[in-house]
Amino acid sequence: MSDQSRPMSRYEPSSEKPTSRKAVKFMIAGTIGAALLALSGLTLTGTVIALVVATPVIVMFSPILVPAAIAVFSVTSGIFFSSTGRGLAALMVLLWIYNYVTGKHPPGAD
Repeated sequence: MSDQSRPMSRYEPSSEKPTSRKAVKFMIAGTIGAALLALSGLTLTGTVIALVVATPVIVMFSPILVPAAIAVFSVTSGIFFSSTGRGLAALMVLLWIYNYVTGKHPPGAD
């Protein structure tokens, strides 16, 4: 059996020489990769500079920011727990009404 008649598996490496299309794809991919690497480096540098500049401001205003953060957290968690409790109460009322309508006589129905 000759090599020409044997079906090629797509997992076998091809014996073709690199074409100009493959070279252009490689160059474009390298260029895009280098540009993205440069942008990520600039982003990291900007983040570090912003952190260095903002740290003294955060430390100076921490006597105001810490109680404000605690107050915001308390209000937010209070709203969350309040809405959860009201939702559970509404669900229990709907369950009571369902049981009453289906004739199961829930507690307090007499």
